Amino acid sequence: MTDQIGHRLVGATGLAVSRLGFGGAPLGNLFRPLSDGESMLALSAALDAGLSYFDTAPYYGFGLSERRIGDGIRNRAGTVVSTKVGRLLRPLPGQIGPAERDGYYSSLPFESVYDYTYSGIMRSWEASLHRLGLSRIDILFVHDIGVMTHGGQSEVMFGQLTEEGGFRALEELRDAGTIAAFGLGVNEWEVCLRAMEHARLDVLLLAGRYTLLEQGALEAFLPACLHNGVSVVLGGVYNSGILATGTQSGAIAYYNYAPAPPDIVERVKQLESVCSAHAVSMPSAALQFSLAHPAVVSAIIGLRSPAQVAAMIQSYTAEIPAEFWTDLQSSGLLRSDAPVPTANPRRKIAPSK
Repeated sequence: MTDQIGHRLVGATGLAVSRLGFGGAPLGNLFRPLSDGESMLALSAALDAGLSYFDTAPYYGFGLSERRIGDGIRNRAGTVVSTKVGRLLRPLPGQIGPAERDGYYSSLPFESVYDYTYSGIMRSWEASLHRLGLSRIDILFVHDIGVMTHGGQSEVMFGQLTEEGGFRALEELRDAGTIAAFGLGVNEWEVCLRAMEHARLDVLLLAGRYTLLEQGALEAFLPACLHNGVSVVLGGVYNSGILATGTQSGAIAYYNYAPAPPDIVERVKQLESVCSAHAVSMPSAALQFSLAHPAVVSAIIGLRSPAQVAAMIQSYTAEIPAEFWTDLQSSGLLRSDAPVPTANPRRKIAPSK
């Protein structure tokens, strides 16, 4: 199955990432506990399916995701790893057992504190190397910088990048060849445009803001990435779940990490109607659409089992007729200027490097 995935280059770095990436948040016990054995099975299935790109963060399970991903890929050649900086982990005395904290059921006795300064970036990078048990991290993303996370403190935090050496630390690591690339890992594209004015970014990880439900990133963000040669990795292509689960099961449908509001539920019902008319699964449409824009090099999906890996591959390779995309655009459910898939990914056998 390896030759079905394909690869794309990150900017001008020479670093090739698989078109599908492994999102490491579930391996940090996001929403529910996962055993070490289950984690290793998911990672093995992903590697066997041809995935070579793995994304994680110190925040995911307060170090647990990094430890598990490192254990799962350490002896596998050709893998690419990205992790995040901007949150340092410090000991949390008295933490015992996998109690829920920030959505993670992790027993690791740490808590995260924000630090985007030169020292904070360097300390975070080195600590991640130790947790991963790797000698190199390929990509560093500045994690959750922006108004959505920091609100009234966003200017202070951004100033740590621009005035207290955060970007300088990342540039030094890249110039030394210690990392291949850096950028931001965020849920809002506006801060990415601002960051481009202060640093030469290689790649941006944008979660949940370019999907079948949302194409506002077409206005300024994606054109700016193409103009500046900045690659895009997309996360949250299912908008926290609703584009994967749909609205018909009777279970709570999640959008942006919370129960979906009525207007979003109604729009998804309309999408489901078009999917049904063309016998297209909505997860397939959501995943393939996200990869159609020329700036996008990879889409990362949070995975926790071999079954989920298999479902992702099936969504990626499913046949979707051109008429489906035409109907979405003519009905106003998809912007007319949004690039859509022009060929089935199954036929893209040779990796495009």
